[in-house]
Amino acid sequence: MTQSPPPSAPDILCIGSVLWDIIGRSSIVMRQGSDVPGRITRLPGGVAMNIAMTLARLGLRPAVLTAIGRDAAGEELIGDCTRLGVETRFAYRSDDLPTDQYMAIEGANGLIAAVADAHSLEAAGDKILRPLADGTLGTAGAPWAGMIALDGNLTVHLLADIAVSPLFAAADLRVAPASPGKAERLQPLMGHPRATLYVNLEEAGLIAHDTFDSAAAAAEGLLARGAARVLVTDGGRSCAEGAQGLGVIVDTPPRVMVTRVTGAGDTFMAAHIVAERRGADRAEALAAAIRAAATYVSGEAPE
Repeated sequence: MTQSPPPSAPDILCIGSVLWDIIGRSSIVMRQGSDVPGRITRLPGGVAMNIAMTLARLGLRPAVLTAIGRDAAGEELIGDCTRLGVETRFAYRSDDLPTDQYMAIEGANGLIAAVADAHSLEAAGDKILRPLADGTLGTAGAPWAGMIALDGNLTVHLLADIAVSPLFAAADLRVAPASPGKAERLQPLMGHPRATLYVNLEEAGLIAHDTFDSAAAAAEGLLARGAARVLVTDGGRSCAEGAQGLGVIVDTPPRVMVTRVTGAGDTFMAAHIVAERRGADRAEALAAAIRAAATYVSGEAPE
């Protein structure tokens, strides 16, 4: 048995990391050991949060299932989420676990290095999924039947459980790795019949244990390995969308001046979700996602 979410329910659940992004950016080309002038910002971030923020800007009502500490950083983060239109009432709040954070350095030549401290999310484990099981948002017998955006910051064990869990059997599941280093965590979800994977070219290769020379080749490779549906990005080169029985389509991003890269993939995913909710076909949705990501990396907010 499944049931539609009630009218007051969120439009989409974003499951995964909600944390503080600490980003150092410089307009200078950097290498290991560089010490250059730039700007340092601290903003709400994390894959799930980045997706949720973009969804909220584009008119949806997202809610996050995540772990947020009851420390000062967590209280401040909850306040910012509310201001940004992201619902946090279903989040797991811990007295013992600190609020997670992410640190990255970006130069004119792109991302130089990053460290993700998502240990609290990992430690919380399946506690973040309780609203899907206790009747708040669904139960095993009547699972959530709406959209879910899922990020790869969850543990390998939890992602494997989600792949076969009745709590996710009716959901339209949209999945993104947190980083190339965590891409292989998504392998259990390759066979989920309702999962759409959003990956970049490097992540596609890691999941498939293969090397691909284009997004189209990567999409074809993942479909051949059992994925139901995939979207593959490759920076400023052609992006691809592929689905079982429908083949692969491609589109190319416009040329833009790149001013930031952290969060671009999450923006791409969110814009694609919104386009499909508005009734766009495959080609239209892919084009809309590409435009939004290009706008984002140029330094503007997607619309």
